[in-house]
Amino acid sequence: MNINQFVKSHREDWSKLEKLASELHKGKSNLTGERIDQFYEFYQKSAQNLSYAQTYFPNEEVTVYLNELVSKSHNVLYKDQISSIKQVGNFLSTTFIRLFLEQWKFIFVAFLLFTLGALGSFFAVLNDPQSMYAILPAEVAQGVNPDQLGSDEMEVNSSVMSSTIMTNNIQVGILAFAGGITFGLLTVYVLIYNGILVGALAALFFHYDKSYEFWAFIVPHGMIELTAIFIAGGAGLLMGYKLFVPGKFSRGYQLKTQAKRSVQLLIGTIPLFIIAGLIEGFITPASIPLGAKYAVAFITVIGLLVYVLIGKVFLDRRESKLSSDS
Repeated sequence: MNINQFVKSHREDWSKLEKLASELHKGKSNLTGERIDQFYEFYQKSAQNLSYAQTYFPNEEVTVYLNELVSKSHNVLYKDQISSIKQVGNFLSTTFIRLFLEQWKFIFVAFLLFTLGALGSFFAVLNDPQSMYAILPAEVAQGVNPDQLGSDEMEVNSSVMSSTIMTNNIQVGILAFAGGITFGLLTVYVLIYNGILVGALAALFFHYDKSYEFWAFIVPHGMIELTAIFIAGGAGLLMGYKLFVPGKFSRGYQLKTQAKRSVQLLIGTIPLFIIAGLIEGFITPASIPLGAKYAVAFITVIGLLVYVLIGKVFLDRRESKLSSDS
């Protein structure tokens, strides 16, 4: 059986299971014993379909879809209603990590687009420092003074700065995600443009021999902040790609399915933006040695890696349990 025959033969059962799982999750009172029996029957069939797809179509989109459907149905079938805090914990520890690992290629492309913009503007400003006035927004170009980096003149209200930065960064992430509806074109623009801003500023401070100081004020929050932006951008690119190349499904179906997946990725970045905002508001402008700021950056990188690795362990355990149940 090829993949087209496989999808055509079982798609109706999957749709029914998805509908029943949603009804059970919402706790609708009009569910009869017969409907619950149907749910269990479709769950068993879909679990078997997932096992088949993992064997014969491991890299196909239908396998990802079935994995999500069976996981959702498993939670409805075997778990009592859990607290909101536990739901958040489950999302951050497994669901978000699974989506991150599944869509890492789009996240990497987002990183490449940002890097492309950063390198282009870096070398442009390095060759001609005056070009920064054409590249950077006027208020940024005129307000930057490398000689004042870290001076008392830069002191700000940390609480206000942290709140402002978090809001701005989340807006950038949402814009990068929402750009997916434009077939990813707006997402590409947002990623490249933000890379251009960073690259131009980096070149300016390099020109004044202030690179060490500049990056000390960027990397403590930047490692987490940029990771979150790349994830949000990857979510937008994923949605845009699936709209542009819908494959075996309609664009309407892809929009519904990929938008949900992309929204989950975006939601998972919110804690990262909050942490980055706190670091940028309280640690970045603090009067501490520059080496300590680089140490904070190193700790954030290690923290991100540990988070993903631990999430992968939890995810593997959960999938092993699903496989044994099916």
